[in-house]
Amino acid sequence: MLLPHLDTSREIVVGLAGLGAGIVNGVAGGGSLVSFPALLAVGYPALAANVTSTVGIWPGYLGGSAAFRNEIGAQRDRLRELAATVVVGGVVGGVLILTTPTSVFKLVAPYLVLFACALFGVQPFVARKVRVGDRTRSRAHRSAMHVGAFVASVYGAYFGAGLGVVFLGVLGLSMPDTLVRVNGLRSILSLIVNTVAALIFMVSAPVAWTAAGLMAGSSLVGGYVGARAARRVPAPVLRVVVVLLGIVTSARLLAG
Repeated sequence: MLLPHLDTSREIVVGLAGLGAGIVNGVAGGGSLVSFPALLAVGYPALAANVTSTVGIWPGYLGGSAAFRNEIGAQRDRLRELAATVVVGGVVGGVLILTTPTSVFKLVAPYLVLFACALFGVQPFVARKVRVGDRTRSRAHRSAMHVGAFVASVYGAYFGAGLGVVFLGVLGLSMPDTLVRVNGLRSILSLIVNTVAALIFMVSAPVAWTAAGLMAGSSLVGGYVGARAARRVPAPVLRVVVVLLGIVTSARLLAG
């Protein structure tokens, strides 16, 4: 696959996209809706843009998880319980995108973007459904949590955008707790899925390494800053901008 050459102006766009993706992931999740369209805009094909986005913004997930380290540390048992499930889901999703014909990915990509936009748009409503409680989870709740986490991980490795929102919904419905603790667990599970997918893509997929490298450093900074500033950033405004960006990207993909 022939990938475009990046001149200085395109390098700046890619670097800023990594920063923006990191911030969005830290604040609300959905950073791929920034990085993926930016890579399309500078000339990368859809599949290359997707795998490069996954590899490039991986440090942003690391930065975001670092900001939730206290909440994550207090939930080691839950993390151990779900780790194997999300790793297997990540492997399935990563292999699926490598074995799916490029034409199929190009066909479904616009609808995946729209789906991610819908998830990102309803994220506040999902968050409000997360209830505080001390009731013991039933076996049905535990099963639902694992099934939901597996499906979310497959989707996240295959496409990625909106993964944090999916996890927030799955965990919120099957694991009643405070929102900040659910959000912390969501951040580390997203990091695990992204790590699995990135490792698979680095070995077997058409990653644009120059672009991925530019995104890596800026997304690390953005992820940490975004998570730390999550309560100060005007999230509704950010949400509207990202959803509109996703709609435009989907329209462009549908137009060919």
